[in-house]
Amino acid sequence: MRTLESIDVRERTVLVRVDFNVPLSDTGVILDDTRIRAAVPTLTRLFELGASKLVLASHLGRPKGQFNPKYSMALIVDRVSDLLGRPVQLLPLDLEQARQVIQNGREGSVFLLENTRFYPGEEKNDIQFAHQLASLADVYVNDAFGSAHRAHASTEAIAKLLPSAAGLLMEKEVEVLTKILNSPNRPFVAILGGAKVSDKLGVISNLLPRVDKVLIGGAMANTFLLAQGLKVGKSLAEADMIDTAQQLLSEQKIDLPVDVVVASSLQDPDSKEIVEVNLVPENKSIYDIGPKTIENYSSVIATASTVFWNGPMGVFETEGFADGTYAIARAVANCSGFTVVGGGDSVSALENSGMSSSVDHVSTGGGASLEFLEGKKLPGIAALEDNNA
Repeated sequence: MRTLESIDVRERTVLVRVDFNVPLSDTGVILDDTRIRAAVPTLTRLFELGASKLVLASHLGRPKGQFNPKYSMALIVDRVSDLLGRPVQLLPLDLEQARQVIQNGREGSVFLLENTRFYPGEEKNDIQFAHQLASLADVYVNDAFGSAHRAHASTEAIAKLLPSAAGLLMEKEVEVLTKILNSPNRPFVAILGGAKVSDKLGVISNLLPRVDKVLIGGAMANTFLLAQGLKVGKSLAEADMIDTAQQLLSEQKIDLPVDVVVASSLQDPDSKEIVEVNLVPENKSIYDIGPKTIENYSSVIATASTVFWNGPMGVFETEGFADGTYAIARAVANCSGFTVVGGGDSVSALENSGMSSSVDHVSTGGGASLEFLEGKKLPGIAALEDNNA
């Protein structure tokens, strides 16, 4: 994979695919600017290497190929400017007009394209749209690891039209995830949560031969409990995945909850109780792991030399069912081994508990990191490796 140091950006305009797909409130206020901050080192380095102008491109939300002010980059351009420490100009939606603005810009200018998903050609990986994007710059840099698993025009097709390279963030993500896949320090412990076994099946299957232990939480644990012949009341589970779960359990590397937090519903916290996994009431659902499980999992994590965590242990967004997820966040943060948190809700839990600075690597891409750990070839990365421009 080409890196920044391997291409010449001196006195050139560089189009940088970043991942500014940040969470917004209903009124358009940025709730978490982690992804914007993560892009700053690459943008700063490009100017240090002599780049003339930068054109930033990102998607935001799912506007389905048409303009929607709810997803406009106008909502985030000021924050980008603040974090980068220099003015950032939002470009017009019309790409020909945008090209004129870029050409007339001064040395050192930074421009932000409108949401790439406002253009129908983006998600279709349309080569004509890619050519339009390529006409805006001389060099292409992809620093959007969070979108590397998407074969879109701004992440895949354009990389074959311009001299291209990975940004610093992309380079670091690939380096870290490759290390834990191929040469982890042992014991290697993976912690996987979330709703469905089917969503994480590829990751579990690819990691099982490589790890020493997998700790399972979230609703996906319920399917494994069913596979052990236990009853889970009204809990979310995948009955059609029971045979698969039994096969995975035969590897004897998977640890499951021994106690859980149950309730009649998320809206009825007064009905909450802690029960052993073989005593889940028929009229209640599992919403978190229990204190014994927290203790068991934390002790395993404490002895690990490598840890990868993706997915909450329960419905941590709801007060009363967050203890398990936050306890695991603390355990990972306190682990003396090499710790990696793979995007999504796990990162939110880390941020909310103030623990993110204690983790060695916090991935900016939940879906991308999971697909990477499944062993899949990510289109955005493959395009940089195959580039002969």
